[in-house]
Amino acid sequence: MIEAREISKSFGEKTVMHSVSATFETGKTNLIIGKSGSGKTVLLKSLVGLYDVDRGAILYDGRDVTRMGRHARQQLRQEIGMIFQGSALFDYMTVLENVRFPLDMFTTLSAGERRKRAQQCLRRVNLEAQADNLYPAEISGGMQKRVAIARAIVQNPRYLFCDEPNSGLDPTTAGVIDSLISEITHESGITTIINTHDMNSVFTIGEHIAFISGGRKLWDGDKETILKSDCPDLQSFMESAVRLMSLGK
Repeated sequence: MIEAREISKSFGEKTVMHSVSATFETGKTNLIIGKSGSGKTVLLKSLVGLYDVDRGAILYDGRDVTRMGRHARQQLRQEIGMIFQGSALFDYMTVLENVRFPLDMFTTLSAGERRKRAQQCLRRVNLEAQADNLYPAEISGGMQKRVAIARAIVQNPRYLFCDEPNSGLDPTTAGVIDSLISEITHESGITTIINTHDMNSVFTIGEHIAFISGGRKLWDGDKETILKSDCPDLQSFMESAVRLMSLGK
């Protein structure tokens, strides 16, 4: 479980996150939703440690990140997997080398063990062995996302962060990626946090949802209760999102 307790963040004189508190549960797909500029990306990057918060606390299973020293933070990062919006694969590495990279950097496993583990993760995301020696430019966007998932789970993380994992994908492929993330979350019992504006994701895998607007958390719940919300900002966001989906944007 990851907890945010009254966290705030400013850039210069502009406060972009105002005393946000939220709980992200273990073994569930936790979604952060909101329109562009709402503060959801700042929240995600603060939770993962890419930004230091100005006030408040962030706890990973009771461990307060904001009070950790450098060494403790480095150790915690070994427990975190990250899927970036643009996949962030290394163009000069093959698919297999991309997935193996965290093992090469941070473990003492033998070369054979690292290769075997990377191949296991690629098979878990349903990529055939023929793709192992291809480069990112030689595979589709959906396959690149699956490689990114494989790389994110290769060290058996306790915590998985996903920044707009469906960005740039068609609805069918996006559904495949959602299903993979959800399956891996439940299989491994990890704490998964997904930053998204995709309402299909909300209604299919949204087990816990936090809605952010104007740098504040205005609502939280699940896919069963979101349509019953009386939060005007959330209703407006959902109407806009559904309208854009209907237009094919």
